[in-house]
Amino acid sequence: MTQPLTAHLSPYERALGDRIAELHPKTGWYFRTIADGQVGVGTGVFTTAGSRHRWLWPMFRIAESLGVAFAGWQRDVPFRIENRTVDGAAVAVRHFELPGRTWVMPDIVVLGPNGILRNEIGPHRTVVTTFDIDVRDGAVVLGIRRVGLRLGPLRLTVPRLLSPRIALVERWDDEREQHHVNMTIDAPMLGRVYEYTGFFDYAIESETP
Repeated sequence: MTQPLTAHLSPYERALGDRIAELHPKTGWYFRTIADGQVGVGTGVFTTAGSRHRWLWPMFRIAESLGVAFAGWQRDVPFRIENRTVDGAAVAVRHFELPGRTWVMPDIVVLGPNGILRNEIGPHRTVVTTFDIDVRDGAVVLGIRRVGLRLGPLRLTVPRLLSPRIALVERWDDEREQHHVNMTIDAPMLGRVYEYTGFFDYAIESETP
């Protein structure tokens, strides 16, 4: 049985539908399908990244070991992201060049049957979020609905009252002629606990010489 053409589109294309045409062309290109045998490579610098709160760093060290978030607060962090479309899923691997170490954060985004995007973060897909996607002024805006944890056979959902607010905005900066990304995590009663923001260049490359 032949798969429908939509099965080969990225989850973002399927979630946005015709609204993908509202994105800046460069941003729309970033979120579209990447053909088999190719990889989207972004390289740039996060001007700031991490958590400003030292007392939270022990908790983030656990998150760092799980490939979810790193411990510390850094400026001017070089990074690289590799994007692929695999069986209709968006697969990304981010490399943060932190002082004395390279920290890697993989994740996979799929579109559920209910039309909601699901993001599984870490090599063991430890953190699972569902989120909405919107278009504002040519930018992609992602807003988290629910946050859950996958700990071996256990599946835990963070209660809404305790759930952090996670937002990501990705846009094209005409002045710098680069992509710009801004991600923030705000926790109830604590405010901003984690973030990263920066600029990067992006190109589609062949996986083979």
